[in-house]
This record gives sequence, C-alpha cells and structure tokens, in this order.
Amino acid sequence: MPLSELTPDELTDLHARLTKDYDDLVARGLKLDLTRGKPASAQLDLSNELLTLPGEGEFRAADGTDCRNYGGLTGLPEIREIFAELLNVPVAQLLAGDNSSLSIMHDTLVWCLLKGPVGGSPWAGSPVKFICPVPGYDRHFALCEQYGIEMIPVPLGDHGPDLDAVRDLLADPSVKGMWVVPTYANPTGAVYDEAVARELVGMTAAAPDFRIFWDNAYAVHHLTDAESPALDVLGMAAEAGNPDRVFVFASTSKITFAGAGVSFFGGSPATIAWYQQHQSKRSIGPDKVNHLRHVRYLKDADGVRALMARHRALIAPKFAQVDAILTERLGGYDTATWTHPIGGYFISLDVADGTASRVVALAKAAGIAMTGAGAAFPYGKDPRDRNIRIAPTFPSPDDVAGAIEGLTTCVLLAATEQALAALPAPAAG
Repeated sequence: MPLSELTPDELTDLHARLTKDYDDLVARGLKLDLTRGKPASAQLDLSNELLTLPGEGEFRAADGTDCRNYGGLTGLPEIREIFAELLNVPVAQLLAGDNSSLSIMHDTLVWCLLKGPVGGSPWAGSPVKFICPVPGYDRHFALCEQYGIEMIPVPLGDHGPDLDAVRDLLADPSVKGMWVVPTYANPTGAVYDEAVARELVGMTAAAPDFRIFWDNAYAVHHLTDAESPALDVLGMAAEAGNPDRVFVFASTSKITFAGAGVSFFGGSPATIAWYQQHQSKRSIGPDKVNHLRHVRYLKDADGVRALMARHRALIAPKFAQVDAILTERLGGYDTATWTHPIGGYFISLDVADGTASRVVALAKAAGIAMTGAGAAFPYGKDPRDRNIRIAPTFPSPDDVAGAIEGLTTCVLLAATEQALAALPAPAAG
C-alpha cells in the first residue's frame, strides 16, 4: 500500500518495523560497495589472453610498422578499422589513443579553452557555459567545474534531452558545449534516437563554435537482444551543415582491461587535423603495442561483439537481480521509481523527494557505500534530492543482493521518517 494511504498508526507501526530491520542491518557489519561502474574480476578475466600478446617477434603491424617505436599519432589502422565499424565513424575520421577517453575529453576541452576549436577563437577569457542533460555523468561535470565552466542542467528523457530547453539555451552565445552520452546513458540508460540526434546537430546556435561532446562510452554494452547501434552522428552533422559540431569519444575500458585499454576520438576531417596539430605537441604517439595486442585478440568487429556477449552473460543477471529486489521491496509502497536499462552499467533510482541524502547516509552507516546523492547533477546538487545511482557490475551476485536489500530498507526508512514528520501535530489537551 502506498505510504500516503497509511493511517498514522499504520505508518508508526511500519516505521518501528523498519527501524528494527535497519538496526539488524547495521549489526551485520557489512562492507559492500556500489559506488563506481567498474567491471568485475570475472569480466576482466575474459581478456587475459591480452597478457600474452603480441607474441615474441610479432611486434609489427600489417603495414610493417614496428609498434615498439615512436610515431603514429593516428594509432594503428587495424584497431581504428575495428572500432570505426562499431562506432559508425569513418576510419579516416577516427583516431586511436592510449587507455583513457576521459584524457582525450580533458585535452579537447582544454585546447578549446586555450586555442579555440576549428573556426573559433579561444573560449577562455569570456564566460563559457555547457548544457548538461541530467541525470548525467559526474566526471563530465567535474571537468567543467575544474575549469570554471558554468553548467546548465536540462532534463533527460528516455530518448534524449528536452529539445525545447536546449534550443532556448543555444540562443545564448556563451553556451559553447553540451555533454551527451548517446547510448545507454550514465546513469539512466537512455538511448538517443536518430530524430533527437538530428535535431541536436542541426539546431541554430548563437555560438558558431558550439560543440557537442558525444561520449559513446557504452556503445557496445548491451544487456538484451534489443541492441541499439551507434548513430552516424558525424554524417548527420555534415548533412545539417555543421560538420565540425561533434566530438566523438569512446574506449575499450569496459570491453577488455579497464586500466589498459584503447581510447578513440572522432570528428570531421578538419577536427581530426586540429586535434592532431595540438596532440603532436603533447605526445610522440600512443601505445601502439597495446593497439596491436587488441587487434590480435579482438580480430574484428564481430570479435568485439562476441566478447561483449560474454560480458552480458556475466552482468545482465545482476541487473535483473537488482530490478527484482527493488520491485519486491519497493513496488508496493509507491515511494520510488527506477530505470530498466537495456544496456550500459547503471540503474538510476529516484526515491522520495528530499530523502536521497538521508538514504545514502543510512546506507553508509550500515556498511553499504553508494555514489553520493546528487552526483549525477552539476555541482553535486540534485534540486529534488531524490536521485541515487546504482552500479551493480563490480560486486559478486551475493553482494549485489545484500547491498540492494539493505538499500531498500534505507529507502523505506527515510520515506517513513519523512511521512511521519509531515503528520499534523496532535491537538493540545
């Protein structure tokens, strides 16, 4: 029964039961962590063959390049060919880098600030604002905060952001950028559809050098048979007359080894030339040996797809487990909603307004570490204090079950506390 339909006595009784359940939870001395979307060790084990590659004497690329040496700013053509197909980006417009796409995002942002993007002046020195669909990715927001970029949240729906809100914001010439996680967005699992993508790349912007930071971090991370292929966003942008508008980012961080993967950067031909011009001052070339070992291991795009099917077999049951427990424990109280992602690494849980911080604090005291309430919003401030990100991939299935069972107790306890506090005070006398 929804909490709002309980009588004061029923609410008091429920609160007492939940308080006892919570005290029992604390007494268990749990040490569980659902804070970050990391691959589990079993997922990393899938790629252990990488540790033996390339074999002795097998250090030359297809064109004869000695991968042990300097050079090759674009990255090995073979690895670019594999991921060009998966990311729907022309090979000539895709660069392969070192292990972290976040590093590429950082460099791209800094070069825009200091040097200006293609056809633009340096952004630094004048106000710079970014559109941030929310809930969103905390590391994107941290980059903006690091460099004093004002972040403007817009609501994110199942198929993309509120386009009217984006359109209104683009009338401001100080709006220079927008963060997008187009496929299985962090944390909601939203998938931008083609119509939304076309609107975003074609909208009129007061800033001629407005850029979309298109972070396709989860492009191949499917959880069901309903796979969402990567959109040809660069082709769409070119058709719309804004060929330089989109920066594409991706990596193998959750495909092979999280700390030893390959990152990718895509853009228009002019943007690729711009990136290489600045990158050449920063690096003499990426880790081509790592590129080569990935090529030897993955072989082709179908090899990536086959590997991701093995990842799915390991993590999809954890997502189903979370959904089942949330449904069983919270479904009847009408006090929380959550997403049902078909890909990606997260579930987004919305609890009763004004209680997310309390829920996370209760969970922490019970030994269950959650990402901070509000982390999915710029500056860590969720205006409704209701959103909590669940990352179920890293813990064991037993630990996932224990953590979510405990979390639901905290959700209900916080909600009943709030409901009791809202009851009218007893009449005097």
